[in-house]
Amino acid sequence: MAIRALFVLIGLGVLVGLTSFFVVDERQLAIRFQLGEVVDSDYAPGLHWMKPLFINNVRKFDKRILTLDTRPERFLTGEKKNVSVDFYIKWRIQDPALYYTSFAGDERQAGLRLLQIIKNGLQLEFDKRTIKQVVSDDRAQMMEDLTRGSNDEVNQFGIEIIDVRIKQIELPEDVQSSVFQRMRAERERIAKEHRAQGEEAAKGIQAIAEKQRTIILAEARRDAEVTRGEGDARATEIYGEAYGKNLEFYEFYRSMNAYRESLASRQDVLVLEPDSEFFKYFNSATGK
Repeated sequence: MAIRALFVLIGLGVLVGLTSFFVVDERQLAIRFQLGEVVDSDYAPGLHWMKPLFINNVRKFDKRILTLDTRPERFLTGEKKNVSVDFYIKWRIQDPALYYTSFAGDERQAGLRLLQIIKNGLQLEFDKRTIKQVVSDDRAQMMEDLTRGSNDEVNQFGIEIIDVRIKQIELPEDVQSSVFQRMRAERERIAKEHRAQGEEAAKGIQAIAEKQRTIILAEARRDAEVTRGEGDARATEIYGEAYGKNLEFYEFYRSMNAYRESLASRQDVLVLEPDSEFFKYFNSATGK
């Protein structure tokens, strides 16, 4: 009997020892209860000690970021148009004690409450915007405002919303047609504005180029006339000097040039008197 009692005492000691320690994983949050009352929730990852199981017990929750992904929901825009929105929520437990007292640690109940808050926030954001703003212009700002506003509401439950993202927005067929037509008209208007601005800029550039071309050509003609005048003056001066030095040679040279230019082609025909002044060097080298 004594041996049996010893074994019983050893077994009870081992049981008490095993139930007096617990491990908190780095991916977990832990709450310790004493006779059903929360007494501590600030546990770092590692091995911890507590009083035996029949006095204290521990409950653990996931510390990681959780994803709440539900079926698409319908919302009304500021234009009173129905849109079907598919979205998801990234959230995590921030205060395990508040989380437990709010939802008894039931993740499903927490998800339902969180979903209702986000749906209400989304409806408020959609009420402020048109379909065009929701689809293209303001989506990022809308998500930022929604996340910030929803966090103010869920902090009391020990929850933190990390992000809310819209995966897809679907429009009814009649709404799709009108929205796409408006978007097309808007893009066409912007394209026409850019095209008109481009044409106006092109005309301005062309006018400047034409003006510069006219100026350059005028200056070139002016310089050419000046150069030509200077050349003619110099040629006249040279001819005058040559004429003054040797009149007979000058007349002979001019006559040879005239013959060359007048009789350059076999098809050229001259109708002149045989004894005309033009042919004086044909009969005599001296022109007499």
